[in-house]
Amino acid sequence: MDTSTNPLLDPDGLPAFSAIRPEHVEPAIDSLIAAQRDAIAGIAAAGATRDFEHVMLAQERLDQTLSRAWSPVSHLHSVADSPALRKAHGAAEEKLTEHGLEVGQNRDLYAAVQAVADRPDFAGLPVAARAAVDHALTDFRLSGVALDEPARTRFREIGVELSKLTTEFSNAVLDASEAWHKHITDERDLAGIPASGRAVLREYAREEKLDGYLVTLKQPSVQAVLTYAENRDLREAVYYAYQTRASDQGPNAGKFDNSDRIEKIVALRHEAAQLLGFANAAEESLATKMATSPEVVLAFLRDLAARAKPVAKDELKELRRFAIETLKIDNLEPWDVGFAAERLRQERYALDEEQIKPYFPASAAIDGLFMVVERLYGVRFVPRDDVDTWNKDVKYYDVVNADGTVFAGAYLDMYARSGKRGGAWMDVCASRFKDGEALQLPIAFLTCNFPPPTEGAPALLTHDDVLTLFHEFGHGLHHMLTEVDIPSVGGIDGVEWDAVELPSQFMENFAWDYSALSQFAKHYQTGEPLPRDLFQRMLDARHFHAGLFLVRQLEFGLFDFRLHLEYDPAKGANALGVLEDVRREVAVMHPPAWQRFPHAFTHIFAGGYSAGYYSYLWAEVLSADAFEAFKEAGVLDRATGQRFRKEVLAVGATRPALASFTAFRGRGPEPDALLKSYGFA
Repeated sequence: MDTSTNPLLDPDGLPAFSAIRPEHVEPAIDSLIAAQRDAIAGIAAAGATRDFEHVMLAQERLDQTLSRAWSPVSHLHSVADSPALRKAHGAAEEKLTEHGLEVGQNRDLYAAVQAVADRPDFAGLPVAARAAVDHALTDFRLSGVALDEPARTRFREIGVELSKLTTEFSNAVLDASEAWHKHITDERDLAGIPASGRAVLREYAREEKLDGYLVTLKQPSVQAVLTYAENRDLREAVYYAYQTRASDQGPNAGKFDNSDRIEKIVALRHEAAQLLGFANAAEESLATKMATSPEVVLAFLRDLAARAKPVAKDELKELRRFAIETLKIDNLEPWDVGFAAERLRQERYALDEEQIKPYFPASAAIDGLFMVVERLYGVRFVPRDDVDTWNKDVKYYDVVNADGTVFAGAYLDMYARSGKRGGAWMDVCASRFKDGEALQLPIAFLTCNFPPPTEGAPALLTHDDVLTLFHEFGHGLHHMLTEVDIPSVGGIDGVEWDAVELPSQFMENFAWDYSALSQFAKHYQTGEPLPRDLFQRMLDARHFHAGLFLVRQLEFGLFDFRLHLEYDPAKGANALGVLEDVRREVAVMHPPAWQRFPHAFTHIFAGGYSAGYYSYLWAEVLSADAFEAFKEAGVLDRATGQRFRKEVLAVGATRPALASFTAFRGRGPEPDALLKSYGFA
């Protein structure tokens, strides 16, 4: 292929998504890796100039060129998957992994970076430049630069194999999710599911050219059935299919099975950690986190469990009693919990999610989010219709500062569809990079899986959906509002993983504030604002089953951390055994023996959270405490917002996250803020 016509090699502007084809991927990556390899040889050569500009800035330039080509490919693989793209992505990802490990073990390049750190003028460099050097040296050490043969080669082999396995894991979950569906023609089978939920199921059927309704394992469908369906057999069928995805159990048992991949991933991570001199993969993961030791993490999680489990036990006892007395369900099963909890919530708080959804049409929720951000930080989101996207529903926005200058951009992809992996996330399209007079702007991908618009109605969100939107946008703001000109330490890059959720969880609080919600939560048909009494009932119900939610998060966090901490090569990963042990410690309700939650736990097996899922709770301490400062100032306070922007969002990884938090708050974090946010204080 003529690389001059390859859209992935265009260095200017935003990606040309409509022009990108699977056959463009490997030639582009091959070309860029070859060019980078030659350039790095020049940077690392003995006679080369060894200062920040010629070593560090030159590398940042190379990395950005490669990232600009790979970022749209990686994104398309997540949101518009196809067999041809998957194949091209997998082949290119393997080459990129091999190349990254090769660079990470390049001792001449390491010596060049060390020479920059050793220069007499190093202390006089800007703080971001010094941080970039420090982070680079850490990355070299964690890439095995100091290893001798055969350990060096083995470490590289492990890295390549892990890259393949984690991609295969994620693909298996997507394929398993799309392989199961249940066609329903009798609407009576959907009794209890509100009109908005049935409309989504009807839309899924239409997509497949079927009459009636199609229940799938897409998130809006699973949520509608498990929360509202009176048909217990249907709830059980959906739970069974969803909780056995990509495993040796369930309706597609063995077809997409991730069992062997889990074993291999954990074993390889352990081996790699030991090659680097760590006792295990959990210990290695803490080399780039705030938590200082495995003991600190376990103590943190177990302290929370001690406080949450008694609350969760009482909540479950009450739910069982309600199920027997009101719903005539004598043996509450996991597929009944969401349904029974919703009925109890409705009875206790006179609160029905269907009452709430009309006040949150997706477009208004997005506008409201933009309003909050403008009030806090003085920035505006201006839509553009001249940007090439991968789907008709995707929107692009320029992010404009108070002085009118465009300083960032964002793609919003809100709705669930086939070929798009589940969940919600923020990813990087481009990073802020000042290279001489040229400034590359930070661009974010913001992705959710909300129910799409249906015939006659806009996309209507639950309040949980609104929280998800605000959460992912918090990550986006961390990326887009950076003032650091060096990509490797700007935005979210380089920030300790157990602090990276601070800006995202922090943003959720504004979706619980009436002064914010009242600006945009308006009925899509009447324009009536969200009634104050309805909001009060939402607020009263905010901590409903907080104990059950928290013990589930603790189950995830402890399972992940202990799996990586306690791995024994003689015994294997034994993921289900570890999970059962964790459940005995923290869970109050045990699922059936056939449940295979780990097999679809993409966060830790394919998403970067390995031995780090605890960071959601760790960062929640920081986010809850940070929001207290806004409450003290009246919530939507520009001065407090500007201080948070300056001290947390703008500085990236140029200083430790704890230093940034302390600069904003004027003191260290207070753990009780988390308990207070859950209503436990």
